[in-house]
Amino acid sequence: GYHADRWKKMLIQYSSPTTAYFYTSDKDPFCMYNYLLDITTWNKSIRRGFIKVKIMDYAGNTVESQMNSEASTFQQYKRVKILTGFHRDIGKIAKISLTFSTKTLIGPTQKLRILQMKLKSLNNPER
Repeated sequence: GYHADRWKKMLIQYSSPTTAYFYTSDKDPFCMYNYLLDITTWNKSIRRGFIKVKIMDYAGNTVESQMNSEASTFQQYKRVKILTGFHRDIGKIAKISLTFSTKTLIGPTQKLRILQMKLKSLNNPER
């Protein structure tokens, strides 16, 4: 990572679009722990929607991610990477649960079948 006052100079040297992740403070109101959710779905038809992630440690403490503002598209056997953030850090994760939502009030509910999932801490990549 780079300090906030030097990030632009570092990114300008890249000719292709670049994604930048900024660390935040460990105190409110700017506390955020970022994770990369990498999933491969198994549904035969295309699904569009939002995923909320909840993680729990071995002591039973839970934290829930914020819902992404943009819907993701899920196709059969295609990997999708989603940046998700939590307001508290969980040390050793015991359980991960996902909630899929289309945010529509009418129509049938849809399920998202997950073939493979990885959750990687961007603040602590060794975990």
